[in-house]
Amino acid sequence: MKRSRFTEEQIIGILKEHQAGLGAKDLCRKQGVSDATLYKWRARFGGMEVSDAKKLKALEAENEPRRVCRKLQLLGRMEHHEQDNKQVFP
Repeated sequence: MKRSRFTEEQIIGILKEHQAGLGAKDLCRKQGVSDATLYKWRARFGGMEVSDAKKLKALEAENEPRRVCRKLQLLGRMEHHEQDNKQVFP
């Protein structure tokens, strides 16, 4: 995954500027991001404080090993299923 130029704290600060009344186009031009990026950030981080973002990041880091393990389990099931479905020709 591509790393962001902005930290969660910076993104929340930018969103607070937008909430304070700075227009989306002006804010995007000032920060060098697109309108779409601003609205994605607002969907993900809107209404959060910096402490909330840190908690979210900690939870995501905690769940990463579980997610990888689950993917490996699913991959193993798929391989097992593919082996069962192979037809052996004499």
